[in-house]
Amino acid sequence: MSRQRANAVPVLMYHHVSTSPGMITVKPEHFAAQMDYLANAGYCTLGSAQLAAFLQGEDVPPKSLVITFDDGYLDNWVHAHPVLERHAFTAMCFLVSSWPGEGGVRANASHAGARLPSLLDHRSSEIAIEEGRADEAVLRWSEIDAMRDAGTFEFHSHTHTHVRWDQVAKSGVEKRARLREDLGAARRVLRTRLGETSDHLCWPQGYYDDDYRAVALDAGFRHFYTCHTGTNVGAGLLDRTASADAERTIKRLEVRDRPASWLASRLWVHTRPAISRAYLTIKR
Repeated sequence: MSRQRANAVPVLMYHHVSTSPGMITVKPEHFAAQMDYLANAGYCTLGSAQLAAFLQGEDVPPKSLVITFDDGYLDNWVHAHPVLERHAFTAMCFLVSSWPGEGGVRANASHAGARLPSLLDHRSSEIAIEEGRADEAVLRWSEIDAMRDAGTFEFHSHTHTHVRWDQVAKSGVEKRARLREDLGAARRVLRTRLGETSDHLCWPQGYYDDDYRAVALDAGFRHFYTCHTGTNVGAGLLDRTASADAERTIKRLEVRDRPASWLASRLWVHTRPAISRAYLTIKR
């Protein structure tokens, strides 16, 4: 009897799970329904180490997927964390390491009768961060610790500043130098605050070029999360001797503010590599 294993691992991309509508935001009721569907349909979530092993050619269970959140917004604690905890799911959060601040843990939706913190929409969050009011929009370190302790979230690098250096640097030399400083600062902060760093990096705004890749590889990153739509397949039989240090580019599926049936249809496509490729070719 052949062993069951996943042929592909979709990686879901979220930003906000919030009652404040706006860009890249999923309403709490839709997120809860989506996670309920995943649990009832038998999906299991992978962490970064399991995904890395799959990409190198190791087997993972059928119906494996990865859940990711970009930026580290407060609503990830308020609304996403309780749902993930209920299902014993693990997600990966790509954290902009200069944004979290100090302070106590705020209430979340699992606290019955508690007054939940106000949540900003995406544009208001951007403005708050730009104006030095990041605490109104993003996670505190205490909440990050609580999420890690609960096993609902891993935290990885989304740089220290979230700046697109290709847009602000005056030369290629300056772009590379500033990015090198940015990635180094992020690694130092995460090592200090979390006790560890990883080789998983999410590109701000999904942008990267040859300079970005070279600097990031030199900084020790090997797994690069993009905004390219698609699924991820493991190394083939001939590729299984590839070095663990090889670069891995990870495609993701942006999850929309839609019912669970929408997510179910996308996963049906993107757990089947040939159908996924055909679908994306037709869509383009």
